[in-house]
Amino acid sequence: MSGAPLVVLVGPMGVGKSSVGRLLAERLGVGYRDTDEDIVAAEGRTIAEIFVDEGESAFRELEKNAVRAALSGHEGVLALGGGAVLDAGTRALLAAGQRVVYLSMDVEEAVRRTGLNAARPLLAVNPRKQWRELMEARRHLYEEAATVVVATDGRTPEEVTQAALDALELKEA
Repeated sequence: MSGAPLVVLVGPMGVGKSSVGRLLAERLGVGYRDTDEDIVAAEGRTIAEIFVDEGESAFRELEKNAVRAALSGHEGVLALGGGAVLDAGTRALLAAGQRVVYLSMDVEEAVRRTGLNAARPLLAVNPRKQWRELMEARRHLYEEAATVVVATDGRTPEEVTQAALDALELKEA
């Protein structure tokens, strides 16, 4: 599987993809990459600024391209932005032999972790309702893309990392 990630993490904003991804990479002895960070670095501005300046569809195009580049050029642990699974082409690439972990959480855990912070562009108005609606629209896409599902509710990043390693039957470096 040369050139492809060892593990890909998907899930909603605030679920801990970055924290768990870094821990997984460290424990597996591989590099870590985040497509949201790739976009911010390439564009020189935040995701929120891209949403405001150009709109969600422009951001989704940048995201699709960042995901494709990372899926073909990163061999470590890869975290995808929360909406990356909206693209059918991305889901097809994930289905083509990737080890995909869907990190899940319920709305109460989302509130506890993020405060459903209005700085997140898709949660600007009535964040709790918006988060529920996003999850209703996306949950089946995360599940479709996933090799395994790991619940994060009430768990530390270390516990989630261990659960992902166990679920994937991966040994630490």
